[in-house]
Amino acid sequence: MTDPAPAAPEIDPRLLEILVCPVTHGPLDYDRGKAELISRAAGLAYPIRDGVPIMLPEEARALGEGE
Repeated sequence: MTDPAPAAPEIDPRLLEILVCPVTHGPLDYDRGKAELISRAAGLAYPIRDGVPIMLPEEARALGEGE
């Protein structure tokens, strides 16, 4: 029997209102399924680890086409 996948961490909506992309200073979108904060302007996805957004450009992954 396999364990179900752990639920993505909840992010406080107030935190999402004040967090901005460190590269563009623009807004971020929360992708709960991937546990990432997305900066469409920068084309980057910042990971959320153990409920903590990692807002370092060197830790972000580049968005692929159509993301």
